Amino acid sequence: MGMMISSRGRGKRYRPVAEINVTPFVDVMLVLLIIFMVTAPLLAVGVPVDLPKTKAGQISSEEPPLVISLQNSGKLYLQEVETEPDQIIPRLSAIQKANPNLRIFVRGDRLVAYGEVIELMGRIQSAGFERVALVAQLPQ
Repeated sequence: MGMMISSRGRGKRYRPVAEINVTPFVDVMLVLLIIFMVTAPLLAVGVPVDLPKTKAGQISSEEPPLVISLQNSGKLYLQEVETEPDQIIPRLSAIQKANPNLRIFVRGDRLVAYGEVIELMGRIQSAGFERVALVAQLPQ
């Protein structure tokens, strides 16, 4: 707490300063800002996929899409849950019953053969899903 010296009167009087010290508050806010900036990118889909780069624009939508990821190792993920390839269509059908305007994004690792990604998209579309799109990494 800060003190002021007043030279009025005979002796020296010490009076407290009625100001709030905001420095600790600013320090805490900056630390929280840094923590949120570091953790925010980790809140996206957690399956590590090395996406190819593109110059196409970003798609905006009100509702978050369902993400299917295909890794280089051949593993298939529905959101963040590993799924067998023959189980992907029944699971999507069950999800579509609850949400008929389901939007599906397919994320394929850069090293996965193009044919495998297109085959996966074809199976999804042949099952009756019309809103299927590929996901690529935007250039920096």
